[in-house]
Amino acid sequence: MDNKPLILLVDDNEEILSFIEEDLEDKYKIITARDGKAAMALLKEHPVQLVISDIMMPEMDGFELCSVIKSDFETSHIPVILLTARNTLQSKIEGLEIGADAYIEKPFSPAYLQVQIANLLTNRGKLKSYYANTPLVHLKSMAYTSADEQFLEKLNDIIQQHLDSTELDVEQLADFMNMSRPTFYRKIKAISDLTPHELINIARLKKAASLLATGSYKINEVAELCGFASLTNFGKNFQKQFGILPSKYLAQMQAEKGN
Repeated sequence: MDNKPLILLVDDNEEILSFIEEDLEDKYKIITARDGKAAMALLKEHPVQLVISDIMMPEMDGFELCSVIKSDFETSHIPVILLTARNTLQSKIEGLEIGADAYIEKPFSPAYLQVQIANLLTNRGKLKSYYANTPLVHLKSMAYTSADEQFLEKLNDIIQQHLDSTELDVEQLADFMNMSRPTFYRKIKAISDLTPHELINIARLKKAASLLATGSYKINEVAELCGFASLTNFGKNFQKQFGILPSKYLAQMQAEKGN
């Protein structure tokens, strides 16, 4: 299956790499690296969705790798699971302080690792779905790190400033964010599971929902203010995204205000 999540395994021990890869390959696509530097090179090339890394490695250890992943704008959204033979509390604290999403001691149960991976990916998926399908939820609700929160805040501000333009597209957004189009596209897709085009469309619809919620605008005014070419197009898009027609949503908001 092409839609299996892509996981990067990082360990300088070939046997451990093979052991974990064999255990995970039914559910996930796997790529491997023998140290942190090699791992970072792979992260620049592939849309990795989760990293599992040993801590004790040459060149760049797991702590440093995790720190770089979480502080690098292009990779900060990727969950990291650290594996270690060091079971001291201080070691665990250090791993969590640099942004590790989970910390697993060796020897570990393969079933336990599977559950940790599934939980991390499922929780991210729930956040993405909640954002996309709930009218008044902010873009930054999908952020897992402060770097991603800042990125999404800035992106949201830029989208809001240009929502009345029907010409707003991925090239313009990438320019506004001072990013190359491929890097911008990959980052958006990884954080939200949406293409930039879909993200712009949802941002328009969320702005429309917030304007309707004020009760100060007619539906056709909202459609125009949010960059929709026609009222029919706006209505179809709104219902498809949020499961309710704009007119019913407006009535619902007004009823809630009346209570």
